[in-house]
Amino acid sequence: PAAIAAIKVLLEVIQKSPATTIMGLQIELQTAADSLKEHQTEGISVASGCELFMRFVTRTALENAEYEECKKRILSRGEFFRDHSTRARAKIAELGSPFLRDGHIVLTTGFSRVVLNLLLHAAMHMKRLFEVVVADSQPGGPGLQLAQRLVEAGIPVTVIDESAVAVAMERADMALVGAEGVVENGGVISKIGTYQMAIVCQASRKPFYIAVESFKFVRQYPLNQRDIVAFDGLARRLSVDAAKPAASKAKGIEMEYERRTRDYTPPKYITLLFTDLGVLTPSAVSDELIKLYY
Repeated sequence: PAAIAAIKVLLEVIQKSPATTIMGLQIELQTAADSLKEHQTEGISVASGCELFMRFVTRTALENAEYEECKKRILSRGEFFRDHSTRARAKIAELGSPFLRDGHIVLTTGFSRVVLNLLLHAAMHMKRLFEVVVADSQPGGPGLQLAQRLVEAGIPVTVIDESAVAVAMERADMALVGAEGVVENGGVISKIGTYQMAIVCQASRKPFYIAVESFKFVRQYPLNQRDIVAFDGLARRLSVDAAKPAASKAKGIEMEYERRTRDYTPPKYITLLFTDLGVLTPSAVSDELIKLYY
């Protein structure tokens, strides 16, 4: 995953840094982090991972007068952060899999490695017998990749079109999805279609669970869908003329095609979040953010 890769890059910057002062090392780290965030296409997960890493490793920067001793401590904290982040999925799988019961039908969307690990752990280690319904927005899309991995593990899977989520919810027992970012109020920014699935879950009185690593907790507070456009790096608008040359303007009005890749799900639609910090309610996220950042 991109966030883990970014953390490893920052750790390497510390190891190879020619800086001779703490300030110089911090500047190098910040420059590298800014570069990673500028060129990333993974939504906000890289940005939040870099920011958390920077805060975690530099908390003790002024506790040692000697530079070399301080650098060793920063490096040690960086390695701890990397190892903790790498183990996050296994921890989430252990905490979340007990919520799956024999005979359950789990609805999900897209391809989330955290969700995949949780489902595989429930099936292979806890011997749960369940089915999975995967909503995919396009043939051969990421949802199909998830379905193939589950089938290889012997888990029954049905792939549906994303527009059929409301129909599939009738027979589902729960929805379980991943997220790219968890914001301050406990809501999540994730793959487009997550929000509508959450709404359908609430209308059907079915639990809606999020499986996400703590390094994706981000200090943002969106109020609506417009507030996350800045995070939606792949969002674009195409005029009909550009997409289809034969099309022409009618009565001076130009039709546009807008493609969004992410949406924001408010906390009121989320039942629980399975994280490496524990099983959290959306209201508990702000407390965990304070612990992480301060």
